[in-house]
Amino acid sequence: MMYIKNLDKLLENTRCSKCRKAREIVLRTLNKALEEANPQKAVRKSLKKMRRGVIEVCDKLFSYRKLYVIGFGKASGEMALAIEEIIGEDIDKGIIIVPENIAHRYKFKHLKTLASTHPIPSIKSLKAGEEIVNIVQEAGAGDLVLVLISGGGSALVEVLRPQITLDDLIETTKLLLKSGANIEEVNTVRKHLSLFKGGWLAKMIYPAKTVSLIISDVVGDPIEFIASGPTAPDTTTFKNALDILSMYNLVDKVPRNVLDLIVEGAKGLVEETPKPGDEIFKKVFNFIIASNKESLEEAKKYAEKTYGLNALILTSRIRGEARYVGLVIASILEEIFKENIPLKKPALILAGGETTVTVVGKGKGGRNQELVLSAAKTIKGLDGVAFASIGSDGIDGVTDVAGGIADAHTFEKIREKGLSIDEALKNNDSYSIFSEIEDYVYTGPTG
Repeated sequence: MMYIKNLDKLLENTRCSKCRKAREIVLRTLNKALEEANPQKAVRKSLKKMRRGVIEVCDKLFSYRKLYVIGFGKASGEMALAIEEIIGEDIDKGIIIVPENIAHRYKFKHLKTLASTHPIPSIKSLKAGEEIVNIVQEAGAGDLVLVLISGGGSALVEVLRPQITLDDLIETTKLLLKSGANIEEVNTVRKHLSLFKGGWLAKMIYPAKTVSLIISDVVGDPIEFIASGPTAPDTTTFKNALDILSMYNLVDKVPRNVLDLIVEGAKGLVEETPKPGDEIFKKVFNFIIASNKESLEEAKKYAEKTYGLNALILTSRIRGEARYVGLVIASILEEIFKENIPLKKPALILAGGETTVTVVGKGKGGRNQELVLSAAKTIKGLDGVAFASIGSDGIDGVTDVAGGIADAHTFEKIREKGLSIDEALKNNDSYSIFSEIEDYVYTGPTG
């Protein structure tokens, strides 16, 4: 399946045959990675119906009297399509929470669909939380709640602690997302404002069994941070949340209710999130069914077999400011081009992870476009070199594109348009550049 909808245009939008070939290799390899991350494929590989009342998940058998299904995240709709196909007739009740821009795609026979907002929560997120609570409270001992979790779930669903208002949550989320905090740090704070995240959902479901199918979008696949770990024991504390606010100079910026709650929690005056060792987790089974690392490994095999390349997975755990990560990777490409180090040409470098952007400007962009834009200057003039970066969910920052691509002639094209890479980076305005030179990568939301 071809996910990159503007592939042909991107292949033609270059100035030399070597760069066209490099673009083709990079884009088709990225497309292979997206195929491997397909949520329906991941569910079908992981879940089997043995007979009515019995399923097998990742080689482990589970029996149940009643089956409830809840899902939330950017991939939950696609996951649910496969769930209905495999065990639809067994489902007693269920609901799937999806981003409002793709909710029209999903019509289920056995599941209700509810649209919510991402990346900023809204009243729809609270409604989604209320609906899920109503369903899971019906489950009792002998029942099973199948939970479909993917990235974006933190914003799509919320049950707030009574001290926190929706406006408090919205303002805090915006501050965290602009601060440069990584996803683990953002979700540590979010977990402590919530009665859904950080293991609270598992507590609601108990004494029924919880079986979670999880598509990871977090570096290293820590279950407690994926969608803020609603079915995982939480190792973080209110003190950690307070330290994060302090680290990013947010103590005086977050709403008063938020600060008061976290400070009181750090003093031990507010109940903590469910922790490792809690009795409830004896009835919780979490399975990661797709991850960045698996996608990279499949992409590497594809590039080696299809194009005969020397391919290297640099890391699946890349972190840091997007613009600096872009410079580092571009420098490695330059070294390969000029010195055949650390790989001999023809070569392909693959990397995955989660970079951050500290937003200081008022432009439009995303981490992937900013990463590629920062690399364009370093790879200028290196005929046959191309560099692309995309978000596996098809959405980069606040734009409708997945990312961007650059090659040896991108810097030249930008300059001819009278634009400046440095100015665009200063204003966090990478999308304007890629839009102008038509080198954005467009997939639409992929899950």
